[in-house]
Amino acid sequence: MNYYELTFTTETTEDYQHDLLINALGEIGFDTFEELEKGFKAYIPEADFNEESIAEAVEPYREMFGFSYESALIPQKNWNEVWESNFEPIAIGDEIFVRATFHEPRPEFKYEIVIDPKMAFGTGHHQTTAMVLAHMLENDFAGKKVLDMGCGTGILAIMAAKLGAESIVAIDYDPVCYESTIENAQLNNITNITALCGSKEAIPAEQYDTIPANINRNILIDQMPRYAEALKTGGEIYFSGFYESPDLGYHQRRGRKIWHEIHHS
Repeated sequence: MNYYELTFTTETTEDYQHDLLINALGEIGFDTFEELEKGFKAYIPEADFNEESIAEAVEPYREMFGFSYESALIPQKNWNEVWESNFEPIAIGDEIFVRATFHEPRPEFKYEIVIDPKMAFGTGHHQTTAMVLAHMLENDFAGKKVLDMGCGTGILAIMAAKLGAESIVAIDYDPVCYESTIENAQLNNITNITALCGSKEAIPAEQYDTIPANINRNILIDQMPRYAEALKTGGEIYFSGFYESPDLGYHQRRGRKIWHEIHHS
């Protein structure tokens, strides 16, 4: 699958203003972002790229601050090369270390996750993924059934397995993500992850104790009724992609995207 890369150059030093653009782009199908010193890059599947939709999404913010952007089609081969050349290991607190196969292990960390940085998203570098990993450490996964929606590289599913989950179903609509999840589970010697390619229709007719859903807001809103059906009574869902309140002032939004824990009753 080919992707379009939009490179935004901004005339602002305020993080929340970048977030406004990123949130607007996420609502029209952009599914990963890379921060730059003076802006950011945004990526969308070639099939979902629409110049008019992009212009319409970012237009409301032109009066707030200056920005410009350029678009380029990134073939899959080049995309993989970019990921591998730019992928750096990350530490989440003092317990989780995420690295690629070509990095040295760090045995002082309690949990190590090996991710082969192909075109699939979810390497732990994005703030929502890192926050989810940190949040998972605070919760009990022992013996639980987990559904990882929008699994990307399978990183959250792998973390759930390392935390003692009994079984994990990991779902993503992108075939590259599906294949990446299978490969990364093998790299981490995880055998209780079932990867499925699809969207909400691919969710098995079962119920789960915990559902992490690290996707963008529009997809989450569309899929929430199905999540509710799949969640056990007393289970937990972790959503990303929402601000704490739509009524927050701009400076209060600088916390970027946050996680909400919802108890199903």
